[in-house]
Amino acid sequence: MLNRAHWDELVPLHLSGSFYDVAGFRRRPDVLRDFEADELGPVDGRSLLHLQCHFGLDTLSWASRGARVTGLDFSAVAVAAARALAVEVGAAARFVAADVYDAVEALDGQRFDVVYTGLGALCWLPDLEGWARVVRALLRDGGVLYLVEFHPFANILDEADGRTVAMDYFDDRPEQGSGTGSYADRAAATAHNVTVQFPHTLGRVLSAIAAVGLRLEFLHEHDRTLFPRFATLHRDPDGYRLPPGQPRVPLMYSLRARA
Repeated sequence: MLNRAHWDELVPLHLSGSFYDVAGFRRRPDVLRDFEADELGPVDGRSLLHLQCHFGLDTLSWASRGARVTGLDFSAVAVAAARALAVEVGAAARFVAADVYDAVEALDGQRFDVVYTGLGALCWLPDLEGWARVVRALLRDGGVLYLVEFHPFANILDEADGRTVAMDYFDDRPEQGSGTGSYADRAAATAHNVTVQFPHTLGRVLSAIAAVGLRLEFLHEHDRTLFPRFATLHRDPDGYRLPPGQPRVPLMYSLRARA
């Protein structure tokens, strides 16, 4: 599978690079953004499943806040790295290698208080409605989906200025990529560069969640992002924003929905 080969290759690159700062994580295993902890609320003692967890930094961050965590990712290379990192930081965590669409079976029908999906996950999923059905099956009654994602509006903006509309927001055709490197290191030499991503509008995300009976509690849009995806973004203590004085655009969003 093209996407799996790509992500398998990125794991060692991300483990050793400065973007994820794994050495810093070992010293202080918590990389959650302040708004995430505030929006989800206390997780101490709650069971939390992180879908598409990569090598587990966010998963283990929730563990450091008291959650009983499970991480799932389709990359066995990432899962092995997550398990090793959990041992290094002394975290009780379970990591499972499986495709998102096979998660119910891979987790033996276990249900969770929280299903969490972090940034940059949904664009790798061709069937958003199927994903929502999986999420619902994994949630206990009264449990919550907490989702943090890059805003789809940002995907249509020109990479040079972050302001000019350069693509069709409603074009939902799969997008094939072939660029080398990673968002974490664009200059890195990589071999498995052909990927397929699937654009989803915000309306489609919300409709998929609603269709499985989850009740939306909030949708928050954020004017910052986590990496310099546009040349004009400047770095603040809590992320990257357009320069002061310019009209703002949504770069991330977060939502909570209850079963």
